[in-house]
Amino acid sequence: MSNLFIILCALIISASTVHAETYSLSLKDAIKLSLGSNNLVRSTGFTADAARQAVAITGSRYYPGISFEEAFIASNAPTQTFMMKLDQGRFTQNDFQINNLNNPGVQHDFRTAFTLQMPIFDPSIAPAKEMAVKEAEKQGFGHDATKEDTAFQVFRLFLEVRKSIAQLRAVEQSIADARENMRLATVRTGAGVGLKSDELRARTHLASIEQQLITARNNLALARMHLANVIGLKEGDSIDIAESTGIVTPAITPEELVKAALDNRKDLKQSMAELEKSDAAVRLARSGYLPSLGTFATYQMNSKDTPFGLDNDSWIAGINLKWQLFDGFKRCHEKDRAVAVKSAMAELLENRAREVRYQVRESYMRREEMGKRLEVVRHSLEDAEETVRLLTKRFDNSLATMVELLDAQTALNQVRAGLVESEANYTLAGGTVYYT
Repeated sequence: MSNLFIILCALIISASTVHAETYSLSLKDAIKLSLGSNNLVRSTGFTADAARQAVAITGSRYYPGISFEEAFIASNAPTQTFMMKLDQGRFTQNDFQINNLNNPGVQHDFRTAFTLQMPIFDPSIAPAKEMAVKEAEKQGFGHDATKEDTAFQVFRLFLEVRKSIAQLRAVEQSIADARENMRLATVRTGAGVGLKSDELRARTHLASIEQQLITARNNLALARMHLANVIGLKEGDSIDIAESTGIVTPAITPEELVKAALDNRKDLKQSMAELEKSDAAVRLARSGYLPSLGTFATYQMNSKDTPFGLDNDSWIAGINLKWQLFDGFKRCHEKDRAVAVKSAMAELLENRAREVRYQVRESYMRREEMGKRLEVVRHSLEDAEETVRLLTKRFDNSLATMVELLDAQTALNQVRAGLVESEANYTLAGGTVYYT
């Protein structure tokens, strides 16, 4: 029974992981995959498509509307029955008798109608369509911005995985150093030239580093999980990075970067589209002061007993002009509101442009700062490694204490971790320059 239980458990575990896959991706492949699988990217894509459909919906107002109607009517109202008989072509001399006019009895009618309506001049259609076009442009820029945000997030998380791998290796190196220190302390204690307290300190130090190893492994697993989630992989899929990202170095000056940002930033283009949309809204509000002109036509068939029948037919056609002369100052307030919204959009656009200029210059300065800090950390690493080497020799010759050696080793471990962090931050800062 126990063997059967083990087999069943193995089958369940294998079934739960049969669809899980392991992806080894370069940064370029990871970004490309995320642009097709990320839920936010797909959602904004559908939103942009919906906005494009709204343009077609608004433009359909230029075309004629054709409708079909079949109705059954029954009544004993004198005026209704009078008109039914006329429409059916069944009106006779007998129907003019006073008693028949006043008490016609129940009559019924099947009415079939084809109706056409078409605008000739409607000043509201053009600005309404322009508003829909600008909204579609705005949603399209929003979709592009989401793709850029997702790509940058993948880049950042890719660096996070790379940093976690480097931190794990640094901790593993620290464990190797801690084990060597404990070996030296144990050898010296065994030879009678060392202190038991040194051995205990070395063992405590090793235990502390082993705890850091647990955290480093967990951080790496979480970083890979987060990256897989943003890319849009299935739950349970694992990911590993296939290459280093390298250093991202802006090839142009801050002034050129600012100009590129003002020309290409999707959030600025969204604001510009919103401003143009509000301008169309002002024209739409003003169109309410103008008349509208349209044409209509109806072909009608009437039958007493048969749906879609033809006892008699008729038609009507005409042109109608509609002009709202007074509406309680509603149009005036709608125009004022549209003008105020347009002014607000213009101020927001200017404010966003100022923010963009600041963001680009800030990101450039932060990258230079990270570069200088990286150089400092690299020199600190050389100094820390030389300090540990010298103290190890002094400890071997009983010229230094274990406390001094472990303090130097701890400082070296911190510098190693700081170097990994600085390298990742420097690469991220270069990517941030291009992102902003």
